[in-house]
Amino acid sequence: MMRFVPSSLFGQVMLVLAFGLLVAQSISAVLLYRAAEDRRETASVSALAFRLIDDRARGDRPRAERRNRLRALRRAAAGENASADRPRRAGTGPAFSRPLRLGIERSETSAISDTENRLSGYEITLRDVLEAQDLVVGDIMITRRLAGEDAFVQDAMERRPRMRGPDWEARSVLIASVERADRAGWLTVRVPEPPRVSGGIGAIALQTAVIFAVLVLLLFFVLRRITKPLALLTERLTDFSRRPDKTVLLTESGPSDTRQLIAAHNAMETRITSMLNEKDVMLGAIGHDLKTPLAALRVRIESVPDENQRARMADSIEDITATLDDILTLARVGKSHTGAEAADLGALASGVVEEFEDLGEPVTMDDPPRVVANVQVTWLKRALRNLVSNAVRYGGAARVTIAEVDGQATLAVEDNGPGIPEDQLSDMLEPFTRGEASRNRTTGGAGLGLTLARAIAEQHGGTLTLSNRGRGGLRAEIALPLR
Repeated sequence: MMRFVPSSLFGQVMLVLAFGLLVAQSISAVLLYRAAEDRRETASVSALAFRLIDDRARGDRPRAERRNRLRALRRAAAGENASADRPRRAGTGPAFSRPLRLGIERSETSAISDTENRLSGYEITLRDVLEAQDLVVGDIMITRRLAGEDAFVQDAMERRPRMRGPDWEARSVLIASVERADRAGWLTVRVPEPPRVSGGIGAIALQTAVIFAVLVLLLFFVLRRITKPLALLTERLTDFSRRPDKTVLLTESGPSDTRQLIAAHNAMETRITSMLNEKDVMLGAIGHDLKTPLAALRVRIESVPDENQRARMADSIEDITATLDDILTLARVGKSHTGAEAADLGALASGVVEEFEDLGEPVTMDDPPRVVANVQVTWLKRALRNLVSNAVRYGGAARVTIAEVDGQATLAVEDNGPGIPEDQLSDMLEPFTRGEASRNRTTGGAGLGLTLARAIAEQHGGTLTLSNRGRGGLRAEIALPLR
């Protein structure tokens, strides 16, 4: 599941905002739809209540007045029938050719059976409307039927066929059955249910989609303006960590906070580069100033008459010179990529193994596979020599292997020595740290070999890891990306 979630700030913010907008717009669409349905319900209940209230009002009129009103309605209906261009009443729909005016059904029991689906919301609303008009009734039952399934409507259509329209049987009719207040029977009225507005749902969906698209598009450009400078800054920091000798000042862009961050980075990068340059100048001067008196001292000890004393003094000078070379080499790692080239790692490792074999050291390597990587050959050979030297010195022998796994090339050196305690493995990669406490070159030197190897591996975008073998011994592995 997590693999479908974007990892970048831009992607995650866009995903959260888009999801939030989608939820908000969906809620808005549902509310609009519910409002339309509430209006339909109100119109239906109002029509039912009007029929019931009108029936009560007609019942309260004198007989002569009711007779005159009935004659007037008949004359008006006859005039409407004679008119060829009579307009259709709005809201009746095409199912009935005329407004559906059905009489009130009076019965001893309700026209709605207990097994039918009752519309409880309609019932509550109708009771409230009737009570507001001081019309007291008993129980109220409301249901929905198709016109073709209601016997009362069918009978009315047979007696008045001119009221029928196409597909009138499929028209939905609301039926309200109201118990009289004196419990003396039931009154049942029927009205056509108002049809839903054509294309209403589609219009709501279109409105929701348009608003969603506009907001997401605006958010896209706003977030891109914020995150693009951050992406460039991240890329520059990654490159600067590998090549601190190259200073590139980024253009300040984006919001004010982002511009201030880029300006602070430019100032920091300039300062770091200046400090590194000063360090290189200082180390170069130290190396020159120390090597000159060491060379003079090496000449002077030739006058020492005691041969053993002279040899020990010469070894001490050699140790100091070698340590100084390691320190200067460690300082120079990563200063330039000019020597990077495509090289067969198997051939490179074979050359290092042959150097040790010529010296009679127990170093072996199986036939390596062909693995080509873009590396600085001189530096990588130096790192491999350090690992092999440590393996021979502390483990008695070394075995070199080359492999390619998951887009990475690995150069591993294994020995059969005592290994390193687990809690000290990471410490062994730090400068001037070694398992044997002395600084004698024959038993370990200054403790810069693994540090130099790690620096070279990281300069190539890789890693150096140490691990104890299950059968005893240590495994030092350089992993390089194949890019």
